[in-house]
Amino acid sequence: MTQPVLIAGAGPVGLMLAYELGLAGVPAVVLERAATPPAPEQSRGMAVNGAVVELLEQRGLMDAIRPFGMSFPRAHFGHIWLDPTTVGQRHPFNFAVPHALLQRVLEERAVKLGAQVRRDAEVVGVRQDADGVEADVVGADGARATVRGAYLVGCDGAGSRVRALAGIGFSGADVPFLGILADVRVEPGDPMFAQIGVNQYQNGICTVAPIGPQALRVMTGEFDTEPGVESAPVPPEDFAAAYARITGTALTGHPVRLSYWTTATRLADQYRTGRVFLAGDAAHVHFPLGGQALSTGLEDAVNLGWKLAAAHGGWAPPGLLDTYHGERHPVGARACRTTSAQTALMHPMSRVAPLREIFAELTAFPDVNAYLVNMVGGLDVRYPAESGGELVGRRLADVPLTTGAGSTSVAKLLTSGLGVLLDLGAGVTLPDGFDDRIDAVSAEPSDEIPASAVLLRPDGRVAWASPATAGGLAGNGLAEAAGQWFGKSMMVGVAA
Repeated sequence: MTQPVLIAGAGPVGLMLAYELGLAGVPAVVLERAATPPAPEQSRGMAVNGAVVELLEQRGLMDAIRPFGMSFPRAHFGHIWLDPTTVGQRHPFNFAVPHALLQRVLEERAVKLGAQVRRDAEVVGVRQDADGVEADVVGADGARATVRGAYLVGCDGAGSRVRALAGIGFSGADVPFLGILADVRVEPGDPMFAQIGVNQYQNGICTVAPIGPQALRVMTGEFDTEPGVESAPVPPEDFAAAYARITGTALTGHPVRLSYWTTATRLADQYRTGRVFLAGDAAHVHFPLGGQALSTGLEDAVNLGWKLAAAHGGWAPPGLLDTYHGERHPVGARACRTTSAQTALMHPMSRVAPLREIFAELTAFPDVNAYLVNMVGGLDVRYPAESGGELVGRRLADVPLTTGAGSTSVAKLLTSGLGVLLDLGAGVTLPDGFDDRIDAVSAEPSDEIPASAVLLRPDGRVAWASPATAGGLAGNGLAEAAGQWFGKSMMVGVAA
């Protein structure tokens, strides 16, 4: 099949998907409504949580992003602070970087792998048949065109046109909430610097983050208040009034860029209908807290990318594409549920303040702190597994490894986008006929990996694991797992 995969939306999720497809040699065409990419100063999001850091390390992308941001060793649940440094995860806390810079890096890498990014191209029509999908696109000048592909993935945001055209419901509720985002020019020593961080007040929330030596990103939010129209301009005096209502202090800086932001909690009824898929905000939206939206969306892309590549290449086992909904829809539902739980702790303060005090006391217990850090960091996701032990369905941590060729790590083994059979002393070998889909690597045993061998899917999830003391049973189930996730052996039907 030579038709490309069509992707609607050139945000981080759509571009991550294009990159994943490029790793597998699958052509991708990204259709983006906007004529130009956003500038870094236009980024609304800054938080990249632990799960995203793991994904980016896994694909060798983090080194390109690290110079533009910084580690942020804090985490919170409903603006109740947690301690991620005690959890023991390799990436337990956030990295702060404008999402537009992340988007730029992903686009550069995807294009290098052959992806086409067509801007000023809005999807306005979708038709699918047994062999592919057609997308009607229109530009700002009204010119129309039809693009055909093998599959279409809607990564086009909360107002997804692809989702609507595919007839997929978006269940949930809008919440009355007035949010205003402002970039504020300040002088050195301005009192607003004392408010840097996430601040919960009686009348709402106010987050302040530095974006330059004399500039702050300020986001205010008031619950049970009629929202603004996101496309409408925000009068500076309205922002100043909101800031004063929430913080009880006067705005001292000068706002230079203002916009409304709203929130809703919604989940697509299904992530797939035929050859049309949804990912990112097109599939799930919720209150923005700690980078969970970006994390959930990028995980969608990495989960779906290799499965589409398998189907495109003709080696996907039966039902592989259906596992995308089966694995990711519950994760989207959980993100909606956990963020709703956090907002329930944030208002109205006159009623929830005692609950917040008790909850803060509970977070002092190490197990509670660890549970919540892993939850908000997206580090606790495990896909359903019928058998295979505790590791199966989880992402294997980025553990350092020693091989005959020298030092490496779990993440470095996954940068190619192939599956990996990692032998840690069990003496297992890769079943014949999977060399084009699975790399076989032998390494010294690691105390951090409770197994003598593991089979990793291209997304870094464990598909099979042999117990650390398996003895002669070390290879039991390996061939079945390889067939379940990587299709038929290329040796099937070949004469001996």
